[in-house]
Order: sequence, then C-alpha cells, then structure tokens
Amino acid sequence: MKVLLDTNILLDIVEKREPSFAASYEVILKSATKEIDAIIGAGSVTDIYYINRRNCGNDEQALNSIIDLLKVVTLVDTKAADIQEAIKLGFSDFEDAVIAATASREQAGYIITRNVKDFSKSSVPAISPAEFLQQTKAP
Repeated sequence: MKVLLDTNILLDIVEKREPSFAASYEVILKSATKEIDAIIGAGSVTDIYYINRRNCGNDEQALNSIIDLLKVVTLVDTKAADIQEAIKLGFSDFEDAVIAATASREQAGYIITRNVKDFSKSSVPAISPAEFLQQTKAP
C-alpha cells in the first residue's frame, strides 16, 4: 500500500515530538520494513530541513536527518500539474492542497497526517498515524 506522509509526521520523527512521536515512528518502521510504500513530496524536504535546522541550530544535523529519512521513504516530485490542481482544490492551507494533489497523482491510498480535518476536500482520504496503525495491524 502506498501512503503519502504529511510534513508534520516527518517532523514528529525527526524532532522526536511528543506525544506524536511513537505512532509516527511506527508508521515509518512499516516503510523501513517494506510493509508499506511511504512517499513524501519534494516540498516537504525543504520544510523539514528549515524547521529542524532552526530548532536544533545545526546545519549538518538537519541535513543528516534528511539523509536518514530518505533511506526509508520514497521522494516524489511536485509537478506543475500538482500546483495547478492545488489551486483548484480551494484548501485554506496551500501546502496541504499541494500534498493532496500529489497524493492523488501518485495514487496513494492515504495521506497520513495529524491534521486530518485539513484534508476534508482531498480525494485521497486522510488518516492519523494511530488510526492507520489500527487499520493495518495484523489480526
């Protein structure tokens, strides 16, 4: 199953943000073990780097976090068509609209995010990490 990880999930992992770290980390582990195909949009990488560098104050550490992350997720391009589609979606947050458009083009089954309500206009359903883990746990 292909899922697109929202930037906030990735920041939970990179910055070990509580109380969200555990569920987000479990999701990324599913990607590392090839249980799922987790993708991230190219735009998320610059956001993660910027926020992580600002918070940790270390360029090398922020870059290494990106390098480590890219070992377990697939990076997908944000295309011009994604931007055009995002404009049409009418989201209040343009970044979320771009993520939704990218998830749709990539035929992701879910957008995994902590902000499910922000994706109410998305054709790809949004789900929290905890809900995703509950749905995908072995019987």
